[in-house]
Amino acid sequence: METTTFDTALGRFGIGWTDKGLARLLLPGDDDAVFLERLNRGGATPGDPSRDITALMDQIEDYAEGAEVSFASVSLDLAGVPEFHRRAYSLLLSVGWGETLTYGDLARQLGDVGLSRAVGQAMAANPIPLVIPCHRVLASNGKPGGFSAPGGAATKVRMLALEGVEVGAPAGQLRFGF
Repeated sequence: METTTFDTALGRFGIGWTDKGLARLLLPGDDDAVFLERLNRGGATPGDPSRDITALMDQIEDYAEGAEVSFASVSLDLAGVPEFHRRAYSLLLSVGWGETLTYGDLARQLGDVGLSRAVGQAMAANPIPLVIPCHRVLASNGKPGGFSAPGGAATKVRMLALEGVEVGAPAGQLRFGF
């Protein structure tokens, strides 16, 4: 895997890719040493982004500035990701800009509301946050629930605010201003 970093309005992101596609994305927030260690773990090495990766970096920069962006066409490399997680991520990819759902909603789509905790574990292990939009998955009460990225739930709330979502409103509802 090759990696690089780039700056956005939200801070510095880290990105990792293979010949198959995007394999790793780090959100801003860690100090430099921790950030680079996480980005280059498992033998990853700094590299020069391809055209596709450069275009994705541009999309992430646009997202960080509040532009509505779809990552639906991004090729993903989920090698080594457990099958259950892949199924959850596949469903989550259909949740668009400004939309939310709950852990229970996603568990029901996977066949059993009892899988809510397993869904939470899959979200926490997401190697490609933002592109696989785990920030759009909320607790049943409309609150953010957990978020494993630096900054935790505050980062999740900030990302959702960029999309016009007021956290605390029922899942699936946007802020209407009244």
